[in-house]
Amino acid sequence: MSRVDTETDKRLTAIGTDAAIALKSKAGLANARLAYELFEKTFAGDRAKALLDAGANLQRPLWASTGVKDPALPDTLYVTELVAKGVVNTMPEKTLEATFDHGVITGDTITGGYEEARAVFEELAEVGVDFADVTQVLEDEGVAKFIDSWHDLLTQVSAGLEAQR
Repeated sequence: MSRVDTETDKRLTAIGTDAAIALKSKAGLANARLAYELFEKTFAGDRAKALLDAGANLQRPLWASTGVKDPALPDTLYVTELVAKGVVNTMPEKTLEATFDHGVITGDTITGGYEEARAVFEELAEVGVDFADVTQVLEDEGVAKFIDSWHDLLTQVSAGLEAQR
């Protein structure tokens, strides 16, 4: 979530108009809400129902990167604003502690917000943010980080094996 907002907000700040600035920190929540809508539609279909009836497990939405990066935002934003049945939130320990300490969970904060989420993406496009490019940048960065981690692991394992010889 925070990675979506960080990349989008960087672009909104560069655009700099009042309309752009008003959209800051809205893309992550809007994106998650629309992903949840797709989850609901997918698992309400006949194919999914048949698979579930045959014993398949429900694949639940996973919220990741839910630690808030912008200190101007509530530190529980991606927890309290993304509550719905069946989701998994991989919040970091700091966010978990903040939620326990002062987070206010008010029930489902997703399913009533689909139209508002769509409006956020329409407004992003209107001010000049190409969200497809945002997601491509995030995907490319994520893949590069996994590749780097894999190479680091291989180097450490190889060094460990060499040390044992």
